[in-house]
Amino acid sequence: MEILAGQTLVKRDQSKIAADEALKDKEVIGLYFSAHWCPPCRGFTPILADFYEEVSDKPLEIIFVSSDRSEDALFDYMNEAHGDWLAVPFGAPITDQLKKKYDIHGIPTLIVIKKDGTIISTNGRSDVEKKGASAFKEWSK
Repeated sequence: MEILAGQTLVKRDQSKIAADEALKDKEVIGLYFSAHWCPPCRGFTPILADFYEEVSDKPLEIIFVSSDRSEDALFDYMNEAHGDWLAVPFGAPITDQLKKKYDIHGIPTLIVIKKDGTIISTNGRSDVEKKGASAFKEWSK
């Protein structure tokens, strides 16, 4: 994915991984715009974590794009409620670039894209809530 090429992502254990390496075998990428302080986010995140677990054998990756107010809050949220997905590092300039590119005005928002950056769904949250694991099948068509 062009916008993430050359970027570094973080895991919930705070280790780092190159985005190019982490996404090389993934066909579908969910950009999850969320924050620990956001009640609707805290409601949806466990649903997304269950979905992520259900489709763990699929070529899908979720990338958390945080609106948290501190790095500690980002990692607390990842460790409390998230699936074992990746995140954009706290304060990274790519966060604002992604929010602007995908016109993010509210959270939680799940934007689903193909590996090449083509948008599959701007309403991934609803897809996951209504269709569960079958949402991946539709996204990967």
